[in-house]
Amino acid sequence: MRCPFCGHDDTQVKDSRPTEDNSTIRRRRMCADCSSRFTTFERIQLRDLTVLKRNGRRAPFDREKLIRSMSISCRKRPVDADRIDRIANSIQRRLESSGESEIPTETIGEMVMDALAGLDQVAYVRFASVYRNFREAKDFEDFVGQLGDEDEPEQPIED
Repeated sequence: MRCPFCGHDDTQVKDSRPTEDNSTIRRRRMCADCSSRFTTFERIQLRDLTVLKRNGRRAPFDREKLIRSMSISCRKRPVDADRIDRIANSIQRRLESSGESEIPTETIGEMVMDALAGLDQVAYVRFASVYRNFREAKDFEDFVGQLGDEDEPEQPIED
């Protein structure tokens, strides 16, 4: 592993431990040349995933981009960053184990929306407003109206 401070190729692992959900190994390293310390994270990757964009382009799956988009939706909400990380891990594992190496953006977006719907309603609406590309206030009103309809229990029909 190359030192991020001096670029030297010889670094030593000083400590290794799994994260809470056992999906990642955290390693503390030290550079043999400049004695700087830094942390690396090691994750299992079952297969290389490619994202099929709406415009037909292909791009490599970027877990950090997934975390960033969820973090933006959860900004100033009572949602722990660890929770977002666990959701991203779960989505990535489901995508890798699906057997497909090319994943449409719609599939990823729906998975994120499902996860955010159970996590925080405001974050869910924020993400949906970008993902569904609301163009007018009416689009937003219709979407929020559907949320209200889903939350309300059905009333019995009286004769």
